Amino acid sequence: MATPARSNTAGSPRSLLTDRATGSRVPDFFIVGSPKTGTTALYRMLRRHPQIYMPDVKEPQFLAADMAPCEKLAHKPRERMYPQTLEQYLALFDGATPAQRAGEASTFYLWSRSAAERIAELQPEARIIAILREPASFLRSMHLMLLRWGVEGEKELRKAIELEPLRGRGKRIPRHSHRPQLLQYSDHVRYVDQLRRHHAHFPRERVLVLIYEDFHGDNDATVRGVLRFLDVDDRAPVDVMNVNVTTRTVRSHEARHLMYSLRNPQTPLARATKAAIEAFTTPGGRRRVGRSFNDHLVGVEAPPADERTMLELRQRFKHEVVALSEYLDRDLVSLWGYEKIA
Repeated sequence: MATPARSNTAGSPRSLLTDRATGSRVPDFFIVGSPKTGTTALYRMLRRHPQIYMPDVKEPQFLAADMAPCEKLAHKPRERMYPQTLEQYLALFDGATPAQRAGEASTFYLWSRSAAERIAELQPEARIIAILREPASFLRSMHLMLLRWGVEGEKELRKAIELEPLRGRGKRIPRHSHRPQLLQYSDHVRYVDQLRRHHAHFPRERVLVLIYEDFHGDNDATVRGVLRFLDVDDRAPVDVMNVNVTTRTVRSHEARHLMYSLRNPQTPLARATKAAIEAFTTPGGRRRVGRSFNDHLVGVEAPPADERTMLELRQRFKHEVVALSEYLDRDLVSLWGYEKIA
């Protein structure tokens, strides 16, 4: 295996980011997105390879400045899990050996308008992996995910997309939404624009574009192709994992916020309530109650997709699929069933 590339390659452009990273291990490859396309399965399969190192934190998102949470929620415990400084970010890769490829998976780097440039500043020789999914089914899964996160409050996908103009002006944002910038759904499926941002900094041979349906249909072949792309042994055993995406949604946002406030109390009343619960229950009992509460009151199976909405989305984004087919020189119009969409 070739020695992993470093950020201080002779002749590479310098920046404050690379200067500050001198002497530290930086990642060699990045799974940049999209979310809800099997990236978690890919991350888990790759990190089991002996020649690959990926940190426990799957989505550091550090190089996407436009992924920062809104200021009023930036200091919540959940946000403090993620690296806040370059030193904290680079520390994620301290465990990598010189013979390993180090990588990370932040699925909003593809959507981000700043991540590609910052990746190039940190690691000019980076290898980029993107996974793309048919726009309508992707947006439905994305909407369900944002509902579960509490970023979205509108339970109907059609209405949520109709709110894009208002939300772009800061209106109709859910009260607890910590990343309202993600509510511009159309931006998430502008695949050609996203790929061009990365191709502006990396040659095409260093950007591997996978299609979700290929990955879903043949895990083994897809992962071995990724291993060859990363220049590691592709003959190693691959633990095949399910790449199906979740279809659960939120029954009650109020119940979700109640559970979160008890886990991460921010007010004297919430802290007192949590202390009282802990005084009269065991850790195992609290976990069982929490799982039951989450399963029955917070998370529920989403209803079937509304076919009218899905058709409208395919009509709206067909030009994106046509453009992507031309850009990648692959017939995604037929693969994704858009040939009969008016």
